Amino acid sequence: MTPASSRTATVGPALVQGRGDLSDAVRDALRTGLPPEYETGTVLKADPWGEDLQLALYLLYELHYRGFEGVEDEREWDPDLLRLRQALETRFLHALRTELHDAPRSVEEAFAPLLVEPVDLTESISHHLETEGELWQLREYAALRSLYHLKEADPHAWVIPRLTGRAKAAMAAIEYDEFGAGHPDRIHAQLFADLMTDLGLDPAYGRYLDQAPAPLLATVNLMSLFGLHRALRGALVGHFACLEVTSSPGSRRLAKAMLRCNAGPAAEHFYAEHVEADAVHEQVVRHEVIGGLLAEEPALEPDIAFGCAATVLLEDQFAAHIRNAWDQGRTTLRTPLPPR
Repeated sequence: MTPASSRTATVGPALVQGRGDLSDAVRDALRTGLPPEYETGTVLKADPWGEDLQLALYLLYELHYRGFEGVEDEREWDPDLLRLRQALETRFLHALRTELHDAPRSVEEAFAPLLVEPVDLTESISHHLETEGELWQLREYAALRSLYHLKEADPHAWVIPRLTGRAKAAMAAIEYDEFGAGHPDRIHAQLFADLMTDLGLDPAYGRYLDQAPAPLLATVNLMSLFGLHRALRGALVGHFACLEVTSSPGSRRLAKAMLRCNAGPAAEHFYAEHVEADAVHEQVVRHEVIGGLLAEEPALEPDIAFGCAATVLLEDQFAAHIRNAWDQGRTTLRTPLPPR
């Protein structure tokens, strides 16, 4: 018999409406406590980049973070939900590997293009926001990114027990910084919550899930996919390294954008903090985390390269979604934000 204490219903973000058969099935299963109901073959027919599959996967992954309001904590390891999650992950991972079939398989090839600032920044969202972005666009960008930044570094912490030696020590050191170096007010997730407050956004965890489109959900799902599987530890390291390598220049531009639009001191501080911190983290993750992991497990090099390539792919898809919407003068969210 399950102890009563393990059946506690989580006080977390509210469940959102589904966007198709799969996400409806997950939502209903979480709401009722029953197994998910869906037609055989639905997963194979689903668009791996689409709203339905990506939301269903996000809902299932969130059980491993803070869960949802009214959903029992024990559903995290419900075998029926895990079975569906595995099927969704297989579909997502197959789509990634198919799209990246000719991507680099060495660390040097994967990361070399990221170490040089592009001459042409016209496709860069951070460049657009720095030079001509408006406050409403900064608010939309922050609302979307909040689905990761309010749990910043959490997905990557799963890799620490799967590393040894240099890689483990270096990864723990970086995560220590990400979690505020012992100061709760300096936890990066808290700094982003402060940024949201400056922008007149609701800083509650998961608040903007219902408004987040599939391209954004996919970027967050990628971290959970890599983080929850020991077999994908190399890919998670590649993903983390990609974020750190590309963060500092983008953060510098976003800090300037926040200043130019008078977004507020906390909004500016979040990105200013990342300029310096991530410049240091980049060196540590490349030389100590990746270097240490390859020294211990050289066979993981293709996985590290894949993690980097997958990150670039999904970030490019997300950026294209934003550009297409803003070029047409419409919101990037599924429903517009209320005024500041």
